[in-house]
Formats: sequence, C-alpha cells, structure tokens
Amino acid sequence: MLKKQLAMFSETQIDDEFVVMVLDSGEFLSLSGTAGSIWSLIDGTRGRDAILAALAEEYAVPSSGIERDVDEFLATLADARLVADA
Repeated sequence: MLKKQLAMFSETQIDDEFVVMVLDSGEFLSLSGTAGSIWSLIDGTRGRDAILAALAEEYAVPSSGIERDVDEFLATLADARLVADA
C-alpha cells in the first residue's frame, strides 16, 4: 500500500489540478492529467498494482502500456519523499 507523507507536503486542488508544495525544499509540483489521477489514487489503501489497474480502466488502455510511466512517476514521488509504503 502506498500512502502520502503528510508531514512532508502541503497540497491544494484547483479544478482538476493538484498543487503540491514540498515543505523541505519549497519546490512546487503541478499534478494534472494522469499525474493528478495517480496522486488522487494514493490513499493508503492501494498499492502500485491497484493504482495501475485503476488508471488502465480510467484511461481505457492496457496496463502494460502505462506501467513504465506509472513506475517512473511513483519513483519520482518516492524520491521527493512524498509517498512511502504503508
């Protein structure tokens, strides 16, 4: 299961976009489209495979076609210490 590291960021949602400020660095991330979808799916109840399956269904694509991009984005979030395994 993946969960957000709540002490590490502040977020707000504006329409379909999430704006996330990383508290340690002051860096801002703008998450929309699939990035926003992934971010919203990280709720502490889903792991990587469940997120991948939900995205494949939402965008009507095979999970094999988006697997690499999802893994890269999750790695980016983990490197920024915004998500961790629950």
